[in-house]
Amino acid sequence: MVASSQALLRHFGFCRWGPTPWVQLAGPLKLRTGNPVSWTTVRLVTTVSLEPAGRCRWDEPVRIAVRGLAPGQPVTLRASLRDEKGALFRARARYCADAAGLLDLERAPALGGSFAGLEPMGLFWAMEPEKPLLRLVKRDVQTPFAVELEVLDGHEPEAQRLLGRAVHERDFLAPGVRREPVRAGRVRGTLFLPPEPGPFPGIVDILGAGGGLLEYRASLLAGKGFAVMALAYYNYEDLPKGLENLHLEYFEEAVNYLLNHPQVKGPGVGLLGISKGGELCLSMASFLKGISAAVIINGSVARVGGNLHYKGEILPPVGFNQNRIKMTKDGFVDIVEVLNSPLEGPDRKSFIPVERAECPFLFLVGQDDHNWKSEFYANEASKHLQAHGKAKPEVICYPGTGHYIEPPYFPLCPASLHTLVGAPVIWGGEPRAHARAQVDAWQQLQTFFHKHLGGEKGTIPAKR
Repeated sequence: MVASSQALLRHFGFCRWGPTPWVQLAGPLKLRTGNPVSWTTVRLVTTVSLEPAGRCRWDEPVRIAVRGLAPGQPVTLRASLRDEKGALFRARARYCADAAGLLDLERAPALGGSFAGLEPMGLFWAMEPEKPLLRLVKRDVQTPFAVELEVLDGHEPEAQRLLGRAVHERDFLAPGVRREPVRAGRVRGTLFLPPEPGPFPGIVDILGAGGGLLEYRASLLAGKGFAVMALAYYNYEDLPKGLENLHLEYFEEAVNYLLNHPQVKGPGVGLLGISKGGELCLSMASFLKGISAAVIINGSVARVGGNLHYKGEILPPVGFNQNRIKMTKDGFVDIVEVLNSPLEGPDRKSFIPVERAECPFLFLVGQDDHNWKSEFYANEASKHLQAHGKAKPEVICYPGTGHYIEPPYFPLCPASLHTLVGAPVIWGGEPRAHARAQVDAWQQLQTFFHKHLGGEKGTIPAKR
C-alpha cells in the first residue's frame, strides 16, 4: 500500500491538533511501498494554532499555541498588521517551548522583546508603529485587520530561520450586526444594530477631537446587544469644520433620532464619550432630556476649545496658559498643566452644570492621562453632583493608564499629533497597565449600560 502524505499526517495526529492549524514541513516526505506503511524521513517544523478558530472580533482574546518544536527550543514570535493607510504596526517576543515541544502563550511567559511575562495577548496590545507618532485606529469596520503571526527559530537578534506563519483576521462586525448610515436632518453618523429581534438599548457614541467619523467602538459594542450610533460632530461632510462654536441642538437631534428609531427601546438612551466626546456627553446629560445613563472616559468637566450653545445659553471655554507647556526629553509636548482650573475666577463659567443631569454616571479614568487632568475632573464632577443632592457617580481609576482608553487589545499610543495643539503630544500610560485597564473598562461600561438601559444583566464576556 502507498499512503499519501496527507493520510500519514492525519494518522500521526499532525493535522488534527487545535481548531485552526497551519503546518509547514521542513523537507520532503519520502514514502516507500509496503504493508504496514513506513517512511524514511518526516520532519514536522511547526503547527500554529489559534482558538477560537477562524476570524474573530477585535475585542475577543485568542489563544495562540505552537506545536512541533524541540523540547526547550528557543523561538521568537512576531505579530504585524497594516492599517488602511498602509502603516505597519508590529510586536515581537522571545519564548522557549516546554519539555514536550509545545508553546502555549496562555502558559508560557515571554522572556523579553516588546513585553515580558505571562501575557497571552501581548503580541496585540504591545504593537508599535514602524513610524513614530501613529495611532492604530480602524477606519473601515466592514473589513478585518489581518494580523500576520510568524515563528522564528532562536531568539532575536540571532533568530533568522522562519519556522511557520499564520494570518489571523480580527474584524469589527459580529455576524448579523447591521450597519446603517445616518443622514437624517442635520445628523451625520452610522447606526449599528444587533442581529437579534429588537428593540435594543440605544447608545450615542462620540469620540475625541480628531473629527470625522470613526465607527470601530460602536460596531464592536453593537455585538454586545446595543443599538449604537457613532456620531460625527465636526469636520465631516457638511458639518462644521472647526470646534469654535458647537450647538447642543445638533446633539439633541441625534438623541431624538435614536429614541424614535423602531429598533431602539426607551425611555432614554445612553451616552458614551471619550476625551472631547466625554466632555460633550457630560454636557448633553446636563442639558438634554431623554438621557438614561452616561459613561465618560477621560473627559473634561469644563468646556474646552470653543463655545457651546444651547437655547440662548453659552458655555465659554476654559482659559489656558501656554507657559505651562512642558517638553519631554524626547521632544514631545506635555500639555497636562496647560488648562486653567474651572474652579477659579472667570473660568468657573466654563464648568459644565452637571447638577442639572438626571442620569447616573460612570467615569473611567486613566491616572496617567497627560492630555488633561481627567482624575481631577471626575472627582470634581462627583463632588458637584453630590453637593446638589444627586447620586454619587461611579468613578473607576486605572493606575498607569493614559488618555486613549480604547476597546481591548488596541495598542497604547504614547504620543501623536494633537489636532487642536498642532504638535505631537504625549498621552501617558504604561503599555501593560493600559492594556489591562482597557479590558476591564470595556466590561465595566457594558455592565453599566445593561443595568441602566434595561438590557441583559451583567457583562457579556468576549467568547473564548
